[in-house]
Amino acid sequence: MISLLPASEKIIIEAGTPLIKKYGTRGITSLSNWWSEKIQKQGYIVADLKCMDRGSREVWAAAEAGASSATCLGLAPIETINEFIGECEKVGIDSMVDMMNIEFPFEILQKLKKLPTVVVLHRGADENERNREKQLQHDQIHRIKGTYGKVLISVAGGETTRDVVRTFFNDSDIAVIWRSFYEAPENTANLAKDFLKLVK
Repeated sequence: MISLLPASEKIIIEAGTPLIKKYGTRGITSLSNWWSEKIQKQGYIVADLKCMDRGSREVWAAAEAGASSATCLGLAPIETINEFIGECEKVGIDSMVDMMNIEFPFEILQKLKKLPTVVVLHRGADENERNREKQLQHDQIHRIKGTYGKVLISVAGGETTRDVVRTFFNDSDIAVIWRSFYEAPENTANLAKDFLKLVK
């Protein structure tokens, strides 16, 4: 399926949590090598570690494997998040803090020594399927950006290109769109092309 994607620097490839659990850091390396060859330069790979503890060790392993960034959960202890962000800075990759299941992400950011590169506002896959009333936190984007101008915002949990439009309309920097790609691989190329038209 991934081979159907058009070669574009605007597409970020995620080494998802299930992939990393199954294949370890080899999965990250394989994706990094493949995508870099496809776009003829170093591709951007997110290692979705969902780190909850031992932040520095997990970051080091992801960076060694070729990741461009890694994720830590906002539900992790503040000490872990601080260590995670510091280690990402040290090894030269971007830090992403995933605010899945956190009602007020702003409160987590206020406690940190340093801001992450990216704040991820995330409605999880299980929530998406079983709690359709829970909305993506678009209202948090302006609050976070208004206070912390330099931080990037990623919105995860959308299912369609319409969700992508809404995400960027609300001033997100990154949109994670997965379900349409995952459930209809035969349409992946067309979906990706539509996505790229939306983010010109």
